[in-house]
Amino acid sequence: MARFIREVMSSDVEVINPNDTLRDAAEKMRSLNVGPLPVCDGQRILGMITDRDIVVRAIALGRDPNSTQVADAMSSGIEYCFDDDDVDDVLHKMKTKQIRRMIVVDRNKKLVGIVALGDITGEVSEQKVAETLEGISEPSSPI
Repeated sequence: MARFIREVMSSDVEVINPNDTLRDAAEKMRSLNVGPLPVCDGQRILGMITDRDIVVRAIALGRDPNSTQVADAMSSGIEYCFDDDDVDDVLHKMKTKQIRRMIVVDRNKKLVGIVALGDITGEVSEQKVAETLEGISEPSSPI
């Protein structure tokens, strides 16, 4: 069983620039078949953009995806973990922060991967995964 997140994370992570358009982000999500993209300016992580962010923070407000920049709809101040963090500790963080995926950085805070709850399944007990999913799925307050 894996003990460190680096053992289960996806290390081949595509990113997007904050100055790219939402249409660029949506096209990249479509071609990669993913919902989230880390937003990076070079090696520095600035945030995360999801398909939901594009819809709720831009399209629903009438913003043009062809001219609206990723920076205008992304989530900043994102949660992350270190590649040498223990799997159980990351599960606990996912549960308490109610998130299904986390950016993984090294100790220099350089992006090295992304880990999703599904990546951890099979590495810990089914009970821990179920408890984490239950915590993640608890209803949150509306905006």
